[in-house]
Amino acid sequence: MSSSEETETAATPEPETAELKTAEPSPQESGLAGSVFEAVRFNADGLVPVITQDAETSEVLMLAWMNAEALGITLATRQGVYFSRSRQELWRKGATSGNVQQVVSLALDCDGDTVLMRVQQSGPACHTGTTTCFTGREITDA
Repeated sequence: MSSSEETETAATPEPETAELKTAEPSPQESGLAGSVFEAVRFNADGLVPVITQDAETSEVLMLAWMNAEALGITLATRQGVYFSRSRQELWRKGATSGNVQQVVSLALDCDGDTVLMRVQQSGPACHTGTTTCFTGREITDA
Protein backbone atom coordinates (compact mmCIF):
# COMPACT_ATOMS: atom_id res chain seq x y z
CA MET A 1 0.00 0.00 0.00
CA SER A 2 1.22 3.47 -0.79
CA SER A 3 1.33 5.60 2.32
CA SER A 4 0.03 8.45 0.17
CA GLU A 5 -3.33 6.80 -0.21
CA GLU A 6 -4.18 6.91 3.48
CA THR A 7 -5.45 10.49 3.47
CA GLU A 8 -6.91 10.77 -0.02
CA THR A 9 -10.59 10.38 -0.82
CA ALA A 10 -12.34 8.21 -3.33
CA ALA A 11 -12.27 9.44 -6.91
CA THR A 12 -15.84 8.33 -7.46
CA PRO A 13 -18.36 8.12 -4.62
CA GLU A 14 -20.46 5.26 -6.02
CA PRO A 15 -20.41 2.23 -3.68
CA GLU A 16 -19.72 -0.18 -6.54
CA THR A 17 -16.25 1.35 -7.00
CA ALA A 18 -15.38 0.32 -3.45
CA GLU A 19 -15.40 -3.36 -4.35
CA LEU A 20 -12.60 -4.98 -6.30
CA LYS A 21 -14.10 -6.97 -9.11
CA THR A 22 -13.04 -10.60 -9.01
CA ALA A 23 -13.41 -11.09 -12.76
CA GLU A 24 -11.36 -9.00 -15.11
CA PRO A 25 -13.46 -6.19 -16.56
CA SER A 26 -13.83 -5.85 -20.29
CA PRO A 27 -12.12 -2.94 -22.03
CA GLN A 28 -15.52 -1.24 -22.24
CA GLU A 29 -16.15 -1.63 -18.50
CA SER A 30 -12.73 -0.26 -17.62
CA GLY A 31 -12.85 2.69 -20.00
CA LEU A 32 -9.57 1.57 -21.58
CA ALA A 33 -8.98 1.21 -25.28
CA GLY A 34 -8.75 -2.46 -26.23
CA SER A 35 -5.08 -2.17 -27.21
CA VAL A 36 -4.16 -0.59 -23.85
CA PHE A 37 -6.26 -3.09 -21.91
CA GLU A 38 -4.53 -5.99 -23.67
CA ALA A 39 -1.04 -4.51 -23.18
CA VAL A 40 -1.30 -4.12 -19.38
CA ARG A 41 -0.59 -7.26 -17.36
CA PHE A 42 -2.69 -6.83 -14.23
CA ASN A 43 -1.83 -9.17 -11.33
CA ALA A 44 -4.17 -11.82 -9.92
CA ASP A 45 -5.96 -9.10 -7.91
CA GLY A 46 -6.58 -7.04 -11.06
CA LEU A 47 -3.95 -4.45 -10.11
CA VAL A 48 -0.78 -3.05 -11.63
CA PRO A 49 1.92 -1.12 -9.72
CA VAL A 50 2.45 2.50 -10.74
CA ILE A 51 5.72 4.33 -10.25
CA THR A 52 4.94 8.04 -10.21
CA GLN A 53 7.79 10.31 -11.27
CA ASP A 54 8.17 14.09 -11.44
CA ALA A 55 8.19 14.94 -15.16
CA GLU A 56 10.62 17.84 -14.70
CA THR A 57 13.17 16.42 -12.24
CA SER A 58 12.69 12.65 -12.86
CA GLU A 59 12.53 12.17 -9.08
CA VAL A 60 10.42 9.19 -8.03
CA LEU A 61 7.51 10.59 -6.03
CA MET A 62 5.60 7.50 -4.96
CA LEU A 63 4.51 3.95 -5.71
CA ALA A 64 0.83 3.05 -5.74
CA TRP A 65 -1.58 0.70 -7.51
CA MET A 66 -4.18 1.00 -10.26
CA ASN A 67 -6.93 -1.28 -11.41
CA ALA A 68 -8.27 -1.02 -14.97
CA GLU A 69 -10.87 1.56 -13.95
CA ALA A 70 -8.29 3.82 -12.25
CA LEU A 71 -6.05 3.60 -15.30
CA GLY A 72 -8.97 4.44 -17.58
CA ILE A 73 -9.96 7.47 -15.48
CA THR A 74 -6.33 8.62 -15.29
CA LEU A 75 -5.99 8.45 -19.08
CA ALA A 76 -9.31 10.25 -19.60
CA THR A 77 -8.80 13.04 -17.03
CA ARG A 78 -4.98 13.29 -17.09
CA GLN A 79 -5.02 13.34 -13.26
CA GLY A 80 -3.52 10.65 -11.02
CA VAL A 81 -6.21 8.22 -9.86
CA TYR A 82 -5.25 5.09 -7.95
CA PHE A 83 -6.81 2.05 -6.28
CA SER A 84 -6.54 1.75 -2.51
CA ARG A 85 -5.86 -1.85 -1.55
CA SER A 86 -6.73 -1.17 2.10
CA ARG A 87 -10.03 0.60 1.39
CA GLN A 88 -10.84 -1.26 -1.84
CA GLU A 89 -11.79 1.94 -3.64
CA LEU A 90 -10.49 4.49 -6.10
CA TRP A 91 -8.78 7.65 -4.86
CA ARG A 92 -7.74 10.78 -6.72
CA LYS A 93 -4.37 12.13 -5.66
CA GLY A 94 -4.87 15.57 -4.15
CA ALA A 95 -8.63 15.28 -3.63
CA THR A 96 -8.27 16.35 -0.01
CA SER A 97 -4.79 17.91 0.09
CA GLY A 98 -4.99 19.86 -3.16
CA ASN A 99 -1.63 18.35 -4.18
CA VAL A 100 -2.89 17.05 -7.51
CA GLN A 101 -0.94 15.22 -10.18
CA GLN A 102 -1.33 16.41 -13.76
CA VAL A 103 -0.30 13.49 -15.95
CA VAL A 104 2.31 14.26 -18.60
CA SER A 105 2.84 10.70 -19.84
CA LEU A 106 2.25 7.05 -19.05
CA ALA A 107 4.39 4.12 -20.18
CA LEU A 108 4.49 0.39 -19.60
CA ASP A 109 7.68 -1.48 -18.81
CA CYS A 110 8.94 -4.18 -21.19
CA ASP A 111 6.75 -6.85 -19.55
CA GLY A 112 3.63 -4.69 -19.37
CA ASP A 113 3.32 -5.32 -15.64
CA THR A 114 4.39 -1.92 -14.30
CA VAL A 115 3.25 1.59 -15.23
CA LEU A 116 5.56 4.60 -15.18
CA MET A 117 3.53 7.77 -14.80
CA ARG A 118 5.28 11.12 -15.24
CA VAL A 119 3.41 14.01 -13.63
CA GLN A 120 3.50 17.66 -12.79
CA GLN A 121 3.06 17.49 -9.02
CA SER A 122 1.53 20.44 -7.19
CA GLY A 123 2.80 20.50 -3.61
CA PRO A 124 4.25 17.53 -1.77
CA ALA A 125 3.49 14.06 -3.12
CA CYS A 126 3.51 12.34 0.27
CA HIS A 127 0.69 12.56 2.80
CA THR A 128 3.33 13.28 5.47
CA GLY A 129 4.14 16.59 3.76
CA THR A 130 7.48 15.54 2.27
CA THR A 131 8.30 16.11 -1.38
CA THR A 132 8.25 12.38 -2.11
CA CYS A 133 7.22 9.27 -0.21
CA PHE A 134 10.94 8.42 -0.07
CA THR A 135 12.28 11.77 1.22
CA GLY A 136 14.32 11.30 4.41
CA ARG A 137 13.79 7.54 4.45
CA GLU A 138 17.13 6.36 3.16
CA ILE A 139 18.33 2.94 4.30
CA THR A 140 21.96 3.21 5.29
CA ASP A 141 22.64 0.11 7.39
CA ALA A 142 23.16 -3.32 5.91
